[in-house]
Amino acid sequence: MSQAQTYAAAGFGQPVPRGTRPAIVVVDFTYGFTDTQYPTAADMRPAIAATRQLTDFARAAGFPVIYTTIAYHPGEIDKLPWLKKASGMAALLEGSRLVEIDASTGIQPQDAIISKKGASAFFGTTLAALLAGTGTDTVVITGATTSGCVRASVVDAVQSGFNVLVPRDCCADRAEAPHEANLYDMNQKYADVTDAADILAWLQSVAAH
Repeated sequence: MSQAQTYAAAGFGQPVPRGTRPAIVVVDFTYGFTDTQYPTAADMRPAIAATRQLTDFARAAGFPVIYTTIAYHPGEIDKLPWLKKASGMAALLEGSRLVEIDASTGIQPQDAIISKKGASAFFGTTLAALLAGTGTDTVVITGATTSGCVRASVVDAVQSGFNVLVPRDCCADRAEAPHEANLYDMNQKYADVTDAADILAWLQSVAAH
């Protein structure tokens, strides 16, 4: 039995329903991840450009656009277990340039910014409340990194009761293998993995009704 057949036989990979109240969550496109002068970063320009097509349209159509950042107080650095495993993240200090949303994303003053301490955009934050408050039923998740914070946010989004869509060309990682492996796994279990063109066409159709 092939891999595809194995997953299909187990009931994975079913299509995700698409609602009528979308929101876009842009995960951690901050300078600490996008500016390659920093060791925690990678070249994410293509993913940022693809994401901006979606956020620019969504904002103009009145759909929520929410950004996330990881930011630590200096007093947290020696106390959080994740920073012992992923010690490079300790550089993401509150008030530093590394935790600022990359301006090339096109972020606007009215866009909410969620500050988090771990991988998931939902854990210990107000994101679920913001989405519920706007009546969101379908969340488009983009950003970095595919295998880390994007994946964790996707899992928590579906566990929080939202339909989830992931445009693959709007996600970025430090290496291709974990990027592709996690896109495959998310598509089988948690979200529909598609692309920016498909998401934009869907947003346009929702906005037209």
